[in-house]
Amino acid sequence: MKLSDIRATLQEIHVSPVKTLGQNFLHDQNLARWIVDQAQITSDDYVLEIGPGLGALTELLLEKGARVLAIEKDTRLANFLHERFAHERLEILNIDALKFDARNLFTHRRVKLVGNLPYNISSQLLLKFLAPQSPISLWLFVLQKEMAARLSAKPSTHDYGSLTLRIQLRHHVKYLRTVSATVFLPRPEVDSAVVRILPRDPRELPPHDKELLLELIRLGFSQRRKQLRKLLRERVDDWDTLARHLNIDPKARAEELSLLQWIGVVNFIAPLLCPDIGLTNNERFPIVDKNDRILRDASRSQVHGNNLRHRAVHILIFNPVGEVYLQQRSRWKDRHPLKWDSSAAGHVIATESYDDTAQRELKEELGISVALKKIVKLSASERTDHEFVWLYRGEVAGNLSPSRTEIEAGAFFPEKIIDGWVAARPEDFAPGFIECWKVYRQKNCSSRDALT
Repeated sequence: MKLSDIRATLQEIHVSPVKTLGQNFLHDQNLARWIVDQAQITSDDYVLEIGPGLGALTELLLEKGARVLAIEKDTRLANFLHERFAHERLEILNIDALKFDARNLFTHRRVKLVGNLPYNISSQLLLKFLAPQSPISLWLFVLQKEMAARLSAKPSTHDYGSLTLRIQLRHHVKYLRTVSATVFLPRPEVDSAVVRILPRDPRELPPHDKELLLELIRLGFSQRRKQLRKLLRERVDDWDTLARHLNIDPKARAEELSLLQWIGVVNFIAPLLCPDIGLTNNERFPIVDKNDRILRDASRSQVHGNNLRHRAVHILIFNPVGEVYLQQRSRWKDRHPLKWDSSAAGHVIATESYDDTAQRELKEELGISVALKKIVKLSASERTDHEFVWLYRGEVAGNLSPSRTEIEAGAFFPEKIIDGWVAARPEDFAPGFIECWKVYRQKNCSSRDALT
């Protein structure tokens, strides 16, 4: 919309921009088109737009053929958008974006996020929508210039800080261009900038203790002018040895260390031990016939290499509100690394029963021991990786303690979101989980039907 159109529209709908909501309306049509072009939108995209305002970007996103979910907190503007865009590919939510459950986005195949973020809550929105477990493949933000500089900063610069590292740990950030304050109505006090953010493959960085890394970064930047050796003295007994090991200045401050060097500090303090692949491949599993009768045992490498029938368990752990914990498999798994899977799962070894294995896997992978209920037994097939599988369920009220060597990440999800996610993006999951989930949901629906 042109500047004159924005003024006329605001007057017509009796809206005065609210500073606390960060309402600054873009009136440069060429810039709006350029911004949308940077997101490379196609008709296959599902676009989440935060703060659509009067629809300057919304209209262009729809022209590209995308499906758009626009989140607008101001009821007056949400009502205007409903009237202006009576479009079958547009959904408008009149809520605070900070209260939106981003897990719903997993039910769409390709998700992109576009937003002209309010300055006063931009940090909160960034941390929410750049969370570790995200289905979003591209983020394109118009931000306060200072914030954009912080996100894309390099080491040894004024803008480089803890937020930089928290975001760049899982994402690649590119500062695309500065946007003058003159293209907005009302005109903000500072310039803005456009940044594009892409997800980082977790295998780009060395394995490390993520929680410890974030803790050390927080400590390191708590007093920027102090040397790290003083700020981290309770964590590092021999800072000089660490400095030589990482080839850094012993007097270095937090802003001088790159992300890789910060990870080096973490791994010097608490190295993350990788599984012994040779030992794992030599684990012995019982080989069974088509009726699940034990014939003999063989090593893991022989079982998987020759697709021999064997035994396994899958466990679904529920929280008090009925959500299911899913784990992202470790990068070190010999099959389906980094795919999403059941809460816990594993092979039955030669000396165990199915029940014994279920309790062992629960303890090893999630650090818990809870009562388990058998749900159903699945026959061995290609869909289960040639495994006879007993599926269990359990409930937990407290916290889980996922194994860092077994699990890359994990989170609780509502059942309906998992249904939509599996349907939209089956390639995100280990095949055995898809089969277990399908059987579980069928059995659950049958049980409910029987009760009614």
